[in-house]
Amino acid sequence: MSTSANRWLISPNPSNEPDTAAPVPTRRDERHGATAPQPGIPVPDAMDRLPRRDAAWPATIWWLGVHGGAGESTLADLTAGTRPCEHAWPIPTTAGTTHRVVLVARTNYAGLLAAQHAATEWAANTLGDGIHLAGLALVADAPGRRPTELRHLEHIIAGGVPHVWNLPWVNAWRLGPPDTTASLPKEFHELFTDLSLTPTRASAHT
Repeated sequence: MSTSANRWLISPNPSNEPDTAAPVPTRRDERHGATAPQPGIPVPDAMDRLPRRDAAWPATIWWLGVHGGAGESTLADLTAGTRPCEHAWPIPTTAGTTHRVVLVARTNYAGLLAAQHAATEWAANTLGDGIHLAGLALVADAPGRRPTELRHLEHIIAGGVPHVWNLPWVNAWRLGPPDTTASLPKEFHELFTDLSLTPTRASAHT
């Protein structure tokens, strides 16, 4: 069930280590969290904030990779009408325009921490009305099940964003550029369906 409460941002953790005392969402609601910024959320230090750039172009979704190699360009290649953010918040140049943004991060510790910083920046209401955060896409950084410590941190972060999508490891993308004509795992189709996006090719599920 969605909630507007930032459960993981109430008490900032200055050590940058996972807060093992923070509440962990249940399996039922772990994909849903805060739906809007709130007062009282501390703004991250300047070094932890993403840059901003003017964005005049239309897009159904802006994919914002919160670190290098997150996968924003790949997701843009896989979906018609979307754009990569080039690792910067896409601030609309036209008054009254809102850009739908999905954060993109790898599931290693550095990637999750970068996602936490970006989500905190949004939650602190520093971006204005021009940014609508749709959620966070987590792209597996390795095959197999993630360690408990990373899953715990992921669950904490999930409480601070509207939605979380977990995308599996695709080994072919390690060996070469993504093939937009190849079949995709079902998790990608769930992401595209939730966001009302059209794949660049109507590939079958693997």
